[in-house]
Parts: sequence; structure tokens; C-alpha cells
Amino acid sequence: MPHASSATYAGFWLRAVASIIDGILIQVALWILGAGASMGGFGMGAPGMMGSTRGGVGILAGLLYYVLMESSEKQATLGKMALGIKVTDLDGKRVTIGRAAGRYFAKYVSAIILGIGFLMAAFTQKKQALHDMIAGTLVVRG
Repeated sequence: MPHASSATYAGFWLRAVASIIDGILIQVALWILGAGASMGGFGMGAPGMMGSTRGGVGILAGLLYYVLMESSEKQATLGKMALGIKVTDLDGKRVTIGRAAGRYFAKYVSAIILGIGFLMAAFTQKKQALHDMIAGTLVVRG
């Protein structure tokens, strides 16, 4: 992996499509497992459903999926892999499970402020969303 300063950052739309792919995959998996399509939020889990059992299953499924995939050798979820992007730390290295979990939960901060945290990826120099800034991560091509 090239040093992060020479990386090509993945922009907002590329990231959005990857998130939609991941959300569909998680929803289908939950449906197959009998949890129903209760999750919402493009695979993040619905913040408004935190108290319900079905919402809790969705949050747990999202947590396991994103954290295990993004901290793996592939450094990417299936949606990110399909689009040729991956998650790194600020030095361009693989993220730890702890950093991936922090990034996952920081997405709730990005969402709770009317999604503005996600939109930040369209306007920041390194194409970082708020949750990337909080977790110290980058999403790069390659």
C-alpha cells in the first residue's frame, strides 16, 4: 500500500454506492436468517430502533459485518471490494478491530446530525466523512 499521502481518496458517490450494496447484502442476510428487514440505514442499523430486539439484531449484524470486514486483510466490505476501495488508517495501514469498531459507532454521529457527517466526504480534502475524522481513517482506491 502506498503511503496515505500518495493515495487516491474515494469520493462521496463511490462510498455511497458501496454503502448501498452493503446495506442490501445485510438486509438480505437478515431476511434469510428470519430477522426481517428491520434494520434500515444502509446497513448501519436504525438509530431509532436501538431499544427493539429486531433493531438490536440489525445493529449487531452491521457491527460484525463492518468491523470484521474492514479490519480484515481485504480492508473492505463486499460493497467496497466491488468498487475497488478500502479503509485504512491515516498512515495507509490496515485498521485494527478497535479502530474499525470506533468508525462503525462514529457513523451514528454522522447520521444523527441529519447525515451531514456523511456529506462531509464530498467536501473535505482527503474525502473524509465525520466518522473517518473521529476514527482516524481514510477510504482509498486500490
